[in-house]
This record gives sequence, C-alpha cells and structure tokens, in this order.
Amino acid sequence: MLRKSILVLLAVLATVGVHAQIPDNDCISVQIADSSSPFYYPNLMMRYKEGAELTAEEYHYLYYGYAFQAEYKPLVANKGMDRVQTIMARIAIDEPSVEAIDELIAAGIEAMEQDPFSPQLLNIMAYAYGTSGDKVREKAYYNRLNGILNTIAQSGDGLKEKSPMHIIMFSHGLDYIASKGWKYLKGRIISRTVEFVPFSVPHNKVKGYYFDYSRIYWNKPEGYVFKRERTWQINNMKPRQYK
Repeated sequence: MLRKSILVLLAVLATVGVHAQIPDNDCISVQIADSSSPFYYPNLMMRYKEGAELTAEEYHYLYYGYAFQAEYKPLVANKGMDRVQTIMARIAIDEPSVEAIDELIAAGIEAMEQDPFSPQLLNIMAYAYGTSGDKVREKAYYNRLNGILNTIAQSGDGLKEKSPMHIIMFSHGLDYIASKGWKYLKGRIISRTVEFVPFSVPHNKVKGYYFDYSRIYWNKPEGYVFKRERTWQINNMKPRQYK
C-alpha cells in the first residue's frame, strides 16, 4: 500500500460552467475518427503528449475519446503504475534523491502509456519534474491535471444517480474526490452503470458522489472480477504550489 501521507494534490479546480457537458458517445466516436475534425484523436493525443494547452472541449473529446482507442484497457494491470506506487511508498517526499526522482519519472512515463489521464499519476509527475528543477514539464503536467479534473467535473454534478460524473477508470473518481482534500469510504455499485462513493464526512450536506463507470465494462472479459486500484491519500500535508 502507499504510505499514507505521500503527496497532496497540486491543482485548484477552475470554475465549472453551469451546464454539464454530458459525454455523447455517438458524437465523440464520429468526431475523433474524422481526420478533418478539430477533435481527430491522433492529433489531440499528440498535442496532449507535447504539453500543448488544450481547451475544455478538446479535453472532453480527448478524455472520453480514449475509451474508443485500442490502448484503452482499464481492466488490465498497469505494471508501470505499480512501480510508481512502490517508489512513492519509500521516497523521501521533501528531500528525495536524484536517483529516486529519475526512477519515479521513468516509471511514470511507462504508466502513462496505459493510463495517460490518471489524476494521481499526473500529480506525481508534476511533483517529480518540479523537484528535478524542470519547471516547464512541471507546469505542463499541472495543466493536464487541472484539465482532466475539470473534464470530469463538467460531465455531471455527481449529486444524483441520474446526473453522475463520467469516468473512464474507477480510480479517477476517487482521485477527483481526493483532489478536494476529502476522504471517502468504500464505493457501492448501485446499478449497471453507476457507482456511489460516500464521503467519510458530508460536505455542504452532500454525502457522496455518483460516478458513471459504464465505459470501463464495454469490453469486460467473461467472468472478470474487478480489483479496485489503489489511489492517493491526502493526510494533512501542506499543498505544494505550482506557478
């Protein structure tokens, strides 16, 4: 397991619009496959990996469009992420060695090949590059982190089963809650497509968030039993500031 107090979320969510941008799978599949579309997936992913600044709409097609890609395998173990978790469990967060940071970055790059939008991973990569003195990449990962968190936030208010936030990995929903500095309890599957994750303590009278996880099971192998991934924990550490 991760050491309990490894890292605090570095992002501050931008203001979310009043109207949710609920993912339209049919529209997304058409747009990302059209080479003349501004949302043509190979171009979006290339710009994302290069650290380009994307609009909220581009992030929407990028994040939910990943579910249509051959690389999207949410039920396959991410060995790179396991390495990241192992390194983070033993690293000296405040004063890590150069060797540890280099090892962490290498593992993070490997993990991103399978899960390029993990808020936890983006957070860790921003931390790693910032610690190494690479402020350009630090800021790029910080921007990606905010872009993904905002995309999830804009997909629904998460307050009801009929208005869930949409995620492409179970861990992304947990990371979204952790990004607010809130602790959560074990999630409950309440329908074929929606999970409810309760908070350990209600916030503004809200007891938890609903997440639509349907994309995760689009190509679920017969008889597969999901094993929940580990996610970050936030335990009274001072937030690291990115500027």
